[in-house]
Amino acid sequence: MFRTALRNVLAHKARLLMTVLAVMLGVAFVSGTLVFTDTLSNAFRNQQAKSYDDVAVAVTSYADADDPKQEPGLSQATLDKIGKLDGVASVTGRVEGFAGVADPGGKLIGVGWSNKGSNFAPGENGKDGAYTFTEGSGPVKDDQIALDKDTATTGEYQVGDRVRVATNGPVKEYTLAGVFTTDDGAVNAGGSLVLFDTSVAQSLYLKPGYFTSLTATAAPGADDDRILDAVKPLVPENSDATTGAALAAEQSRQIEEGLSGLNQMLLGFAGIALFVGVFLISNTFTMLVAQRTKELALMRAVGASRKQITRSVLAEAGVVGLVASVVGFVLGIGLAVALRSGMASFGMKVPDGPLIVGVTPLLAALGVGVLITMFAAWLPGRRAAKIPPVAAMSSVHAIATTKSLVVRNSIGAAITAIGAALIVWGAAAGSDGRWTIAGGAFLALIGVIVLIPLLSRPVIALVRPLLVGAFGVAGKLAGQNAVRNPRRTGATASALAIGLTLVTGLSVLGVTVGTALDKMTTDQIKADYMVVMASGGHLDKSALTALEKAPGATAVSPQSAAYFELGDEFVSASAITPGDVEKVLNVELVNGSLDSLGRGQVAVAEKTATKQGWKVGETLPVTYSDDKKGRLTVGAVYKDTEFLSPVLVDTRVVAPHEVRPSIQQIFVTMDGGETAANEKALVGALGENPAINVMDKQDIRDQFGGMINMMLNIMYGLLAMALIIAVLGVVNTLAMSVFERQQEIGMLRAIGLDRRRVKRMVRLEAVVISLFGAVVGIGLGSFLGWAIGQTIKAELPGYALVIPWDRIGIFLLLAGLVGVLAAMWPARSAARLNMLNAIKTE
Repeated sequence: MFRTALRNVLAHKARLLMTVLAVMLGVAFVSGTLVFTDTLSNAFRNQQAKSYDDVAVAVTSYADADDPKQEPGLSQATLDKIGKLDGVASVTGRVEGFAGVADPGGKLIGVGWSNKGSNFAPGENGKDGAYTFTEGSGPVKDDQIALDKDTATTGEYQVGDRVRVATNGPVKEYTLAGVFTTDDGAVNAGGSLVLFDTSVAQSLYLKPGYFTSLTATAAPGADDDRILDAVKPLVPENSDATTGAALAAEQSRQIEEGLSGLNQMLLGFAGIALFVGVFLISNTFTMLVAQRTKELALMRAVGASRKQITRSVLAEAGVVGLVASVVGFVLGIGLAVALRSGMASFGMKVPDGPLIVGVTPLLAALGVGVLITMFAAWLPGRRAAKIPPVAAMSSVHAIATTKSLVVRNSIGAAITAIGAALIVWGAAAGSDGRWTIAGGAFLALIGVIVLIPLLSRPVIALVRPLLVGAFGVAGKLAGQNAVRNPRRTGATASALAIGLTLVTGLSVLGVTVGTALDKMTTDQIKADYMVVMASGGHLDKSALTALEKAPGATAVSPQSAAYFELGDEFVSASAITPGDVEKVLNVELVNGSLDSLGRGQVAVAEKTATKQGWKVGETLPVTYSDDKKGRLTVGAVYKDTEFLSPVLVDTRVVAPHEVRPSIQQIFVTMDGGETAANEKALVGALGENPAINVMDKQDIRDQFGGMINMMLNIMYGLLAMALIIAVLGVVNTLAMSVFERQQEIGMLRAIGLDRRRVKRMVRLEAVVISLFGAVVGIGLGSFLGWAIGQTIKAELPGYALVIPWDRIGIFLLLAGLVGVLAAMWPARSAARLNMLNAIKTE
């Protein structure tokens, strides 16, 4: 039986090609993902180990530099004490913060969050072991800096040039003293690293004489754990001390966790692709079994048992799966290399290291490919075993019984109903119902797939008159052929339906959320511009002062974070400018007046006021962040908004109690509105600081909605593989269908159907099947998008379901195009059939 199975595989190489491609693509995604993440993990792990090779003990301070009640970091005195311990060879202190460098066009080099500044800390030999200088030397004067090589190259800076560097304060110019290479994570993430003299870095980021962290190296023969035990009593309570080896291991663990999310996402999409491939494989073997009815029945007649027939089909599937898995594994290695190279296009740099091809990806590839193929072929194999020997007397395979169709449709209807009920239940439950929706979506998808053969006849019957009217005989034949074998049509359409369910669901959800965010931005922001740090950090007070003096500025209000205890409640407040806040933001009053803010009173959001029972005119005790006490009166109650905290207060009220203001954004209204001249005036007022973004209303909308669109595009790209496999399924079905209908096509040609109309018939059949799957997928996807949206409705003001008809139209057009492209080869084969030979075919 195994020899028979192997012979059948070799005899049907062309027909099994699509199955091999489907399995190969899924396996390539699985193995490529595993190889890629293993390679990345190994590279980063080796980098971390290298970074801490010479570190015996590392100490990191978590002190709040703005809290006057505690030391802002690790003092020089602490470093000196640790340096005198037995076994300690040297101690190096580090201080870090944000630093941005402009390119020749004045734009920030890097992406903001990965732009870093630190201190050059030379040892007795005048070198800092963390950096290797390729030009010049480290900064040793207040007006000197050093840049990493990539940043210097991008900015076209040479040693001796003056470089404008932006930190959280005003832009300053420094002389470039040297260029270095480093394994620093910020640089590898596509950012930049600026080195200052230690005293300058301390003044910029902390306080003179203090460090954020330190590393201690051990003398020859010293024990790291003993040094750690001696160091712990010497460091402040708000710091963490550990050995270099333990720190490297912890950072490796964090890298593994960080990559696990990427790993799971990619494997999830690989799983979707393989799930779609199951239908293609099952369809292929179903058709092969149908074509070999006589052969299988004769085998039964000469003594083959049902189990042997089933094992024969499974053996064929195993061979096909093995070949596809091996090819897919090799392709996956290439995919891993491409992904690693592709990271450079996103500004990400991967540390040098070998490609890691372990046993796990190989076993996963072989296991997934072979098992998925055999699983998909099991049902066709079981059907093959049921072929009675008497069928050898007839060329017609037994059709499905009425009982089997009733059972199938009843089961499908029940599963679909349960799934739909769970989805609706989850939608009604709000944010707590998301897992319920996920379970219901799975069941509904399975149920619809089971029901698709039943659905195919009435749905396709609706468009059959259009086919006949527009395309005549070819259209009529195409409509009849599409429903001739509902199970085959259903299995083919299911592959497209799965992909389009996911794509449509994501589109409905993404467009709806994006529209709600856009509406929220438009409705709540009156300001012409919003000013923020590119790093996402806090703006310096000097930026507020500069904007208030900018020519043409008619209203300027910061959005500063302030925290204090009001009454018995610890509140998060927005410190703003009275008189200007209502000009830059839409603050809808419920009671009282915003003029009260200028008199030193507070405004409270409606939900907070209701929860705490606070009313306008009520005076409450307040405890500020510096523990000083006072009393504040509630002067107004306003409707909750996403752009303001639950409490509004004048910046002048909280300023005496803060070391420095925590300015998150500054809103500006200009005379004349949004114009190029006004934007230039603001940029000029800020000293053309590359680290500060001046955003107009469109930029603000893009900031909130841009991430959603980017995520949607990534999802579309990943789901494209599942749709490619669905296309292969359509090609496979049509090719098999043409092969089975050779005699019929020959007869049609003999009675006058020319080649052009034969091609048109096959193409129209493909388009009908593709559009049928698309309609099912779009309908189910829209339903899921609505349900998931209900779970976030309460968290997103202004939420309203939006059906993206333009995108849905594109999906339908693409589905039709898929049908046309998939039919090219089968249609050409059908048109080229020799009439006489086709008529003689049994």
